[in-house]
Amino acid sequence: MIERLSAELPPELAGMRLDAALARVLTAYSRSQLKQWLQEGALTVDGGQPLPRSVVRGGERVLLRVPDTPASEARPEAILLNVVHADEAILVIDKPAGLVVHPAAGHREGTLVNALLHHAPDLASLPRAGIVHRLDKETTGLLVVARTAAAQTALVRQLQERSMHREYRALVQGVLISGGTVDAALGRHPVDRKRMAVVSGGKPAVTHYRVLERLRGHSLLQVRLDTGRTHQIRVHMAHIGHPVVGDPVYGGRPRLVRDMQPEAAEALSAFRRQALHAAVLGLTHPVTGEACRFEAPLPTDFQFLLDALERDAVHGSRR
Repeated sequence: MIERLSAELPPELAGMRLDAALARVLTAYSRSQLKQWLQEGALTVDGGQPLPRSVVRGGERVLLRVPDTPASEARPEAILLNVVHADEAILVIDKPAGLVVHPAAGHREGTLVNALLHHAPDLASLPRAGIVHRLDKETTGLLVVARTAAAQTALVRQLQERSMHREYRALVQGVLISGGTVDAALGRHPVDRKRMAVVSGGKPAVTHYRVLERLRGHSLLQVRLDTGRTHQIRVHMAHIGHPVVGDPVYGGRPRLVRDMQPEAAEALSAFRRQALHAAVLGLTHPVTGEACRFEAPLPTDFQFLLDALERDAVHGSRR
């Protein structure tokens, strides 16, 4: 089955290379994949096939005819999903830790895509099984999935226009005095290509954070994204010297507080994934136009760690 997606290149992308601009608008696909489709004729711009290096004017109409995608080749698997909301246009999932979103090398099975294809087989006809944004494997929380091509296009547009509200809870190392904003471009690490880093010439990335709770040596933050770059919160918090607790890539060793209660020290040392949770998701329903807001409580392991650190903070205040 071939799906058709249409979009318009916004005026603010004027002057950019066409292939780069297409990747900004059709965010469900990689730049290399879009370039290939452009060269093959599956993707047209104002009815033609300009070169990938062509310069964008702004306002061009893009039409993409998406052939069968890897999602349709993935095998449905009976993996339990926590479905927060479901209707004819969207699904909202509370993703657990350890669940990879998309099949990839080393993770061909046991992914969210495999689970979705079992839960709703019609998603096989959509690019990436209807997924429009992602969470890292060990990050928990809310994801929206489109059930139709029209809904997927509408949700991707909300992401592009930054009208989709995504709010996280992050437990970070160190005590922050106040909230703030990190505005620092992100790109691949110059040496370790598996990591992201703050780099000159990277993609714009903006993260807002507010302190919800100060503990002894740690802070619980409310984090909101203007952009959605790979590992954005994790890299930005490490960049300002407050890495996410448990982050195996950007966090370093757990920082124990002097005279910390044994229970809290053990809970902190045992937490081996990033303490990051997508707690709130706000969007405009692609069919009804209704403003929708979904919330997911902290997962059990995150809450257990937070409770232990809170008890330790009370103990510390009595000394």
